[in-house]
Amino acid sequence: MEIQGRIWIKNHNINFLGHGKIELLERIKQTGSIAKAAKEMKMSYKAAWDSIDMINKASKEPLVVAMSGGKGGGGTQITPKGEEAIRIFKAMEEKQNQLLQFFKEDLKSWQESQEHPKDSPKIDTKAPSVQSFVRKYVMKTSARNQLFGKIVEIKEGKVNAHITLETTSNLKIKSIITLTSLKELGLQIGTQCYALVKSSWIVVFTQKPKKCSLQNCLEGRVAQIKEGEVNCQVEIDSFGTPLCAIITEESYKDFGIKVGDKVWFGFKANNVILAI
Repeated sequence: MEIQGRIWIKNHNINFLGHGKIELLERIKQTGSIAKAAKEMKMSYKAAWDSIDMINKASKEPLVVAMSGGKGGGGTQITPKGEEAIRIFKAMEEKQNQLLQFFKEDLKSWQESQEHPKDSPKIDTKAPSVQSFVRKYVMKTSARNQLFGKIVEIKEGKVNAHITLETTSNLKIKSIITLTSLKELGLQIGTQCYALVKSSWIVVFTQKPKKCSLQNCLEGRVAQIKEGEVNCQVEIDSFGTPLCAIITEESYKDFGIKVGDKVWFGFKANNVILAI
């Protein structure tokens, strides 16, 4: 089983843009010809011309224009409005693909429950997979560092639970939350959520600590430094994951760090807030 989906943009209940029309626009942009684009897509010239004619009529500004004369004998050109349409539609498809990835997790769970009904837990239709996708675009927080991933380990104590979250770039973040929070959030192995860490909670080291009480100590490189009168903002790239730390101006001068330097950054597990 698999999940598929397509996006259609309608204008007055008429299919204005879709995957096929966007591909046609892209090929016209590459070849400079409706005829060549139609041939590459194995469609008739009339069908391609009719599609472009419909797109232009449905738009306030034409997305494709004919060019006459010139050394090449004319041709067809995508307008800036057409290039904007391609760019926006591609961004929409990317978001749709991300959403489908979350749905695939739900489908996988459902398939497992069908194959092993006795061994598989009942599917929770309120599971945070789709919620996590929505949160990515609507959640607002004062925490500068928002790391997305899934829970790979849970250790429950009498009062607290020790959670290990693995990010999409394979960083492992440890968090300590109360058992009440664990229950209220419905967290379990495989749950996708965010780890929120305020930049002021991160400690920067210029050398790898031999002994450190901070449960999270990760390696990275300085990507950017913004100096201030009192504090400095240090942006760190840890294997593709961006993080931000706030340190004092005095510490910045003592460290002598610069862009490109390898650093280590640590923060307490108690300071990692989990959100779904």
